[in-house]
Amino acid sequence: MADQNEPLKLIRMNEVEATEIDWLWYPYIPYGKITVIQGDPGDGKTTCVLAIAAALTTGAALPESKAAAEPMSVIFQTAEDGLGDTVKPRLVQSGADCERVIVIDESEKELSLSDIRIEQAITLTGAKLFILDPLQAYIGADVDMHRANEIRPVLKRISAVAEKTGCAVVVIGHLNKGANKSQYRGLGSIDIQAAARSVLTVGRIKGKPYTRAIVQGKNNLAPEGAAIGFELDPATGFRWIGTLPVTIDELLSGIMPERDSTYDRAVDFLKAELADGEKAAAFLFEKAASKEIQERTLRSAKQALAIPSFKRDKKWFWGALPQQKNE
Repeated sequence: MADQNEPLKLIRMNEVEATEIDWLWYPYIPYGKITVIQGDPGDGKTTCVLAIAAALTTGAALPESKAAAEPMSVIFQTAEDGLGDTVKPRLVQSGADCERVIVIDESEKELSLSDIRIEQAITLTGAKLFILDPLQAYIGADVDMHRANEIRPVLKRISAVAEKTGCAVVVIGHLNKGANKSQYRGLGSIDIQAAARSVLTVGRIKGKPYTRAIVQGKNNLAPEGAAIGFELDPATGFRWIGTLPVTIDELLSGIMPERDSTYDRAVDFLKAELADGEKAAAFLFEKAASKEIQERTLRSAKQALAIPSFKRDKKWFWGALPQQKNE
Protein backbone atom coordinates (compact mmCIF):
# COMPACT_ATOMS: atom_id res chain seq x y z
CA MET A 1 0.00 0.00 0.00
CA ALA A 2 1.26 3.48 -0.90
CA ASP A 3 2.51 5.77 1.87
CA GLN A 4 -0.34 8.17 2.68
CA ASN A 5 2.21 10.82 3.68
CA GLU A 6 4.09 10.64 0.40
CA PRO A 7 3.67 13.94 -1.50
CA LEU A 8 1.81 13.87 -4.81
CA LYS A 9 4.03 14.62 -7.80
CA LEU A 10 2.51 15.61 -11.14
CA ILE A 11 4.09 16.01 -14.57
CA ARG A 12 2.56 18.42 -17.07
CA MET A 13 3.20 17.41 -20.67
CA ASN A 14 4.02 20.97 -21.69
CA GLU A 15 7.09 20.62 -19.46
CA VAL A 16 8.24 17.40 -21.14
CA GLU A 17 10.83 17.79 -23.89
CA ALA A 18 10.05 15.78 -27.01
CA THR A 19 12.97 13.60 -28.15
CA GLU A 20 13.66 11.53 -31.24
CA ILE A 21 14.39 7.81 -31.18
CA ASP A 22 17.97 6.84 -31.97
CA TRP A 23 18.57 3.53 -33.69
CA LEU A 24 21.29 0.94 -33.42
CA TRP A 25 19.78 -0.76 -36.47
CA TYR A 26 16.78 0.97 -38.06
CA PRO A 27 13.97 -0.08 -37.72
CA TYR A 28 14.87 -3.28 -35.87
CA ILE A 29 16.86 -2.37 -32.73
CA PRO A 30 16.42 1.01 -30.99
CA TYR A 31 18.85 2.53 -28.53
CA GLY A 32 17.69 2.88 -24.94
CA LYS A 33 14.94 0.27 -25.28
CA ILE A 34 14.36 -3.48 -25.02
CA THR A 35 14.28 -5.62 -28.16
CA VAL A 36 13.21 -9.28 -28.03
CA ILE A 37 14.68 -11.73 -30.53
CA GLN A 38 12.95 -15.08 -30.31
CA GLY A 39 12.91 -18.40 -32.10
CA ASP A 40 12.90 -22.16 -31.72
CA PRO A 41 16.08 -24.00 -30.64
CA GLY A 42 18.42 -24.64 -33.54
CA ASP A 43 16.89 -22.00 -35.82
CA GLY A 44 19.92 -19.72 -35.56
CA LYS A 45 18.77 -16.83 -33.37
CA THR A 46 21.97 -16.73 -31.30
CA THR A 47 24.18 -17.08 -34.39
CA CYS A 48 22.25 -14.24 -36.00
CA VAL A 49 22.64 -12.00 -32.93
CA LEU A 50 26.37 -12.74 -32.77
CA ALA A 51 26.70 -11.79 -36.45
CA ILE A 52 24.98 -8.48 -35.66
CA ALA A 53 27.32 -7.95 -32.70
CA ALA A 54 30.36 -8.80 -34.82
CA ALA A 55 29.42 -6.22 -37.45
CA LEU A 56 28.96 -3.56 -34.80
CA THR A 57 32.42 -4.17 -33.29
CA THR A 58 34.08 -3.44 -36.64
CA GLY A 59 31.72 -0.74 -37.91
CA ALA A 60 30.43 -2.89 -40.76
CA ALA A 61 27.02 -1.98 -42.18
CA LEU A 62 24.07 -4.17 -41.19
CA PRO A 63 21.57 -5.40 -43.81
CA GLU A 64 19.33 -2.67 -45.26
CA SER A 65 21.49 0.03 -43.67
CA LYS A 66 22.87 2.71 -45.94
CA ALA A 67 26.11 3.24 -44.09
CA ALA A 68 28.35 1.75 -41.45
CA ALA A 69 28.62 3.18 -37.95
CA GLU A 70 31.64 3.73 -35.72
CA PRO A 71 32.95 0.48 -34.15
CA MET A 72 31.36 -0.07 -30.75
CA SER A 73 31.61 -2.34 -27.73
CA VAL A 74 29.07 -5.08 -27.04
CA ILE A 75 28.29 -6.99 -23.84
CA PHE A 76 27.18 -10.57 -24.43
CA GLN A 77 25.88 -12.77 -21.60
CA THR A 78 24.99 -16.38 -22.30
CA ALA A 79 23.83 -19.18 -20.04
CA GLU A 80 23.63 -21.78 -22.81
CA ASP A 81 26.84 -21.66 -24.89
CA GLY A 82 30.45 -22.06 -23.84
CA LEU A 83 32.56 -18.96 -24.36
CA GLY A 84 35.60 -20.85 -25.63
CA ASP A 85 34.08 -23.63 -27.71
CA THR A 86 31.01 -21.88 -29.17
CA VAL A 87 30.81 -18.11 -28.72
CA LYS A 88 34.43 -17.23 -29.58
CA PRO A 89 34.53 -19.39 -32.76
CA ARG A 90 31.25 -17.85 -34.00
CA LEU A 91 32.55 -14.35 -33.38
CA VAL A 92 35.82 -15.09 -35.16
CA GLN A 93 33.95 -16.62 -38.10
CA SER A 94 31.83 -13.46 -38.33
CA GLY A 95 34.93 -11.25 -38.32
CA ALA A 96 34.35 -9.64 -34.92
CA ASP A 97 36.84 -7.46 -33.10
CA CYS A 98 36.84 -9.66 -30.00
CA GLU A 99 38.48 -6.95 -27.90
CA ARG A 100 35.16 -5.09 -28.15
CA VAL A 101 33.06 -8.08 -27.04
CA ILE A 102 32.77 -8.13 -23.25
CA VAL A 103 31.30 -10.65 -20.80
CA ILE A 104 30.41 -9.99 -17.16
CA ASP A 105 32.14 -12.68 -15.09
CA GLU A 106 29.52 -14.92 -13.47
CA SER A 107 31.94 -17.43 -11.97
CA GLU A 108 31.27 -16.28 -8.40
CA LYS A 109 27.75 -14.92 -8.74
CA GLU A 110 25.16 -15.54 -11.45
CA LEU A 111 23.73 -12.51 -13.21
CA SER A 112 20.05 -11.52 -13.27
CA LEU A 113 18.09 -8.70 -14.88
CA SER A 114 17.98 -6.90 -11.53
CA ASP A 115 21.76 -7.09 -11.02
CA ILE A 116 23.45 -3.73 -10.50
CA ARG A 117 26.49 -5.05 -12.42
CA ILE A 118 24.61 -4.62 -15.71
CA GLU A 119 24.48 -0.83 -15.40
CA GLN A 120 28.01 -0.74 -14.01
CA ALA A 121 29.39 -2.74 -16.96
CA ILE A 122 27.55 -0.67 -19.57
CA THR A 123 28.78 2.57 -17.99
CA LEU A 124 32.37 1.35 -17.55
CA THR A 125 32.76 -0.06 -21.07
CA GLY A 126 30.58 2.39 -22.97
CA ALA A 127 28.84 -0.57 -24.60
CA LYS A 128 26.09 0.33 -27.06
CA LEU A 129 24.52 -3.14 -27.11
CA PHE A 130 23.78 -5.46 -24.18
CA ILE A 131 22.66 -9.02 -25.02
CA LEU A 132 21.15 -11.65 -22.71
CA ASP A 133 20.87 -15.21 -24.01
CA PRO A 134 18.41 -16.58 -23.12
CA LEU A 135 16.04 -14.31 -21.22
CA GLN A 136 14.69 -17.25 -19.20
CA ALA A 137 18.07 -17.76 -17.53
CA TYR A 138 18.35 -14.17 -16.31
CA ILE A 139 14.88 -13.46 -14.95
CA GLY A 140 15.96 -14.35 -11.41
CA ALA A 141 15.53 -17.50 -9.34
CA ASP A 142 12.64 -16.09 -7.30
CA VAL A 143 10.69 -14.70 -10.28
CA ASP A 144 8.03 -16.64 -12.18
CA MET A 145 8.21 -15.36 -15.76
CA HIS A 146 4.62 -16.49 -16.37
CA ARG A 147 3.23 -14.18 -13.66
CA ALA A 148 2.75 -10.59 -14.79
CA ASN A 149 3.00 -9.14 -11.28
CA GLU A 150 6.44 -10.74 -10.85
CA ILE A 151 7.93 -10.11 -14.28
CA ARG A 152 6.83 -6.46 -14.66
CA PRO A 153 9.10 -4.99 -11.94
CA VAL A 154 12.10 -6.87 -13.34
CA LEU A 155 11.46 -5.64 -16.86
CA LYS A 156 10.88 -2.12 -15.58
CA ARG A 157 14.31 -2.11 -13.96
CA ILE A 158 16.17 -3.26 -17.07
CA SER A 159 14.14 -0.81 -19.18
CA ALA A 160 15.25 1.97 -16.84
CA VAL A 161 18.89 0.92 -17.25
CA ALA A 162 18.52 0.94 -21.04
CA GLU A 163 16.95 4.41 -21.01
CA LYS A 164 19.46 5.84 -18.52
CA THR A 165 22.54 4.57 -20.39
CA GLY A 166 21.18 4.84 -23.93
CA CYS A 167 22.28 1.26 -24.52
CA ALA A 168 20.23 -1.07 -26.72
CA VAL A 169 19.15 -4.13 -24.72
CA VAL A 170 18.49 -7.33 -26.68
CA VAL A 171 17.03 -10.34 -24.90
CA ILE A 172 16.93 -13.67 -26.70
CA GLY A 173 14.02 -15.97 -25.94
CA HIS A 174 12.46 -19.26 -26.95
CA LEU A 175 9.02 -19.77 -28.48
CA ASN A 176 6.17 -21.79 -27.06
CA LYS A 177 4.09 -24.19 -29.13
CA GLY A 178 0.56 -23.52 -27.94
CA ALA A 179 -0.44 -20.13 -29.33
CA ASN A 180 -1.70 -19.30 -32.80
CA LYS A 181 -1.08 -15.55 -32.86
CA SER A 182 2.50 -14.33 -33.16
CA GLN A 183 2.32 -12.02 -30.13
CA TYR A 184 1.53 -14.99 -27.88
CA ARG A 185 4.29 -17.29 -29.15
CA GLY A 186 6.97 -15.87 -26.86
CA LEU A 187 7.72 -17.98 -23.82
CA GLY A 188 6.46 -16.52 -20.55
CA SER A 189 4.10 -13.68 -19.74
CA ILE A 190 2.78 -11.48 -22.57
CA ASP A 191 4.22 -8.61 -20.51
CA ILE A 192 7.68 -9.55 -21.82
CA GLN A 193 6.67 -8.67 -25.36
CA ALA A 194 4.66 -5.70 -24.10
CA ALA A 195 7.80 -4.23 -22.49
CA ALA A 196 9.79 -4.62 -25.70
CA ARG A 197 9.58 -1.86 -28.31
CA SER A 198 10.64 -4.26 -31.05
CA VAL A 199 10.05 -8.01 -31.34
CA LEU A 200 11.96 -10.02 -33.94
CA THR A 201 11.37 -13.69 -34.71
CA VAL A 202 13.93 -16.00 -36.31
CA GLY A 203 12.69 -19.04 -38.18
CA ARG A 204 13.33 -21.51 -40.97
CA ILE A 205 12.13 -21.03 -44.53
CA LYS A 206 10.17 -24.10 -45.58
CA GLY A 207 11.84 -26.13 -48.32
CA LYS A 208 15.21 -24.39 -47.88
CA PRO A 209 17.16 -26.20 -45.15
CA TYR A 210 19.90 -23.60 -44.79
CA THR A 211 17.78 -20.46 -45.16
CA ARG A 212 16.44 -18.51 -42.20
CA ALA A 213 14.57 -15.24 -41.83
CA ILE A 214 14.41 -12.63 -39.10
CA VAL A 215 10.95 -11.07 -39.23
CA GLN A 216 9.65 -8.12 -37.23
CA GLY A 217 6.32 -8.87 -35.59
CA LYS A 218 6.12 -5.72 -33.45
CA ASN A 219 7.49 -2.20 -33.68
CA ASN A 220 6.18 0.59 -31.45
CA LEU A 221 8.60 3.21 -32.72
CA ALA A 222 8.66 2.98 -36.52
CA PRO A 223 7.09 1.10 -39.44
CA GLU A 224 7.88 -2.62 -39.33
CA GLY A 225 10.97 -3.51 -41.28
CA ALA A 226 11.23 -5.97 -44.13
CA ALA A 227 12.12 -9.59 -43.35
CA ILE A 228 15.89 -10.15 -43.49
CA GLY A 229 17.25 -13.46 -44.73
CA PHE A 230 20.42 -15.30 -43.82
CA GLU A 231 21.96 -18.69 -44.53
CA LEU A 232 23.46 -21.21 -42.11
CA ASP A 233 25.32 -23.44 -44.50
CA PRO A 234 27.52 -26.06 -42.74
CA ALA A 235 30.14 -25.59 -45.45
CA THR A 236 30.26 -21.80 -45.64
CA GLY A 237 28.81 -20.67 -42.30
CA PHE A 238 26.68 -17.57 -41.72
CA ARG A 239 25.79 -15.25 -44.59
CA TRP A 240 23.26 -12.41 -44.98
CA ILE A 241 21.17 -12.80 -48.15
CA GLY A 242 19.03 -9.66 -48.18
CA THR A 243 15.29 -9.17 -47.76
CA LEU A 244 12.80 -12.01 -48.14
CA PRO A 245 9.06 -11.87 -49.00
CA VAL A 246 7.76 -13.59 -45.86
CA THR A 247 5.37 -12.40 -43.15
CA ILE A 248 5.55 -13.23 -39.44
CA ASP A 249 2.48 -15.48 -39.62
CA GLU A 250 3.86 -17.36 -42.62
CA LEU A 251 7.16 -17.89 -40.84
CA LEU A 252 5.53 -19.21 -37.66
CA SER A 253 3.00 -21.43 -39.42
CA GLY A 254 5.52 -22.91 -41.81
CA ILE A 255 3.07 -22.33 -44.66
CA MET A 256 5.03 -20.52 -47.31
CA PRO A 257 2.97 -19.36 -50.30
CA GLU A 258 4.38 -19.82 -53.76
CA ARG A 259 6.11 -16.67 -54.93
CA ASP A 260 5.56 -16.20 -58.64
CA SER A 261 5.28 -13.41 -61.15
CA THR A 262 2.08 -12.24 -59.40
CA TYR A 263 4.04 -11.45 -56.25
CA ASP A 264 6.66 -9.58 -58.25
CA ARG A 265 3.90 -7.63 -59.96
CA ALA A 266 2.42 -6.80 -56.54
CA VAL A 267 5.76 -5.38 -55.40
CA ASP A 268 6.09 -3.31 -58.56
CA PHE A 269 2.47 -2.18 -58.24
CA LEU A 270 2.97 -0.86 -54.70
CA LYS A 271 6.23 0.85 -55.59
CA ALA A 272 4.50 2.69 -58.42
CA GLU A 273 1.29 3.54 -56.54
CA LEU A 274 2.99 4.79 -53.37
CA ALA A 275 5.93 6.55 -55.00
CA ASP A 276 4.15 9.90 -54.67
CA GLY A 277 2.65 9.34 -51.22
CA GLU A 278 -0.03 7.56 -49.22
CA LYS A 279 -3.12 5.91 -50.73
CA ALA A 280 -6.34 4.53 -49.27
CA ALA A 281 -6.03 0.76 -48.67
CA ALA A 282 -9.47 0.16 -50.24
CA PHE A 283 -8.36 1.95 -53.40
CA LEU A 284 -5.18 -0.13 -53.59
CA PHE A 285 -7.07 -3.41 -53.11
CA GLU A 286 -9.59 -2.50 -55.80
CA LYS A 287 -6.99 -1.39 -58.29
CA ALA A 288 -4.80 -4.44 -57.56
CA ALA A 289 -7.79 -6.73 -58.12
CA SER A 290 -8.30 -5.21 -61.55
CA LYS A 291 -4.75 -6.34 -62.31
CA GLU A 292 -5.49 -9.85 -60.96
CA ILE A 293 -3.41 -9.33 -57.81
CA GLN A 294 -5.08 -10.90 -54.78
CA GLU A 295 -5.32 -9.13 -51.41
CA ARG A 296 -3.13 -11.71 -49.64
CA THR A 297 -0.38 -11.26 -52.24
CA LEU A 298 -0.62 -7.50 -51.93
CA ARG A 299 -0.31 -7.69 -48.13
CA SER A 300 2.78 -9.92 -48.39
CA ALA A 301 4.39 -7.41 -50.74
CA LYS A 302 3.45 -4.60 -48.32
CA GLN A 303 5.26 -6.26 -45.43
CA ALA A 304 8.31 -7.08 -47.54
CA LEU A 305 8.54 -3.40 -48.52
CA ALA A 306 7.97 -2.28 -44.89
CA ILE A 307 5.10 -0.01 -45.93
CA PRO A 308 3.38 1.62 -42.91
CA SER A 309 -0.39 1.66 -42.45
CA PHE A 310 -2.56 3.98 -40.37
CA LYS A 311 -6.18 4.89 -39.78
CA ARG A 312 -7.64 8.32 -40.46
CA ASP A 313 -11.30 9.35 -40.51
CA LYS A 314 -12.29 5.69 -40.03
CA LYS A 315 -10.41 4.66 -43.20
CA TRP A 316 -7.17 2.71 -43.52
CA PHE A 317 -4.29 4.17 -45.54
CA TRP A 318 -0.99 2.74 -46.69
CA GLY A 319 1.87 5.20 -46.40
CA ALA A 320 4.63 6.13 -48.77
CA LEU A 321 7.58 3.82 -49.25
CA PRO A 322 9.83 4.27 -46.19
CA GLN A 323 13.27 5.71 -46.66
CA GLN A 324 16.12 3.56 -45.44
CA LYS A 325 17.84 5.07 -42.46
CA ASN A 326 20.93 4.40 -40.35
CA GLU A 327 21.46 6.56 -37.31
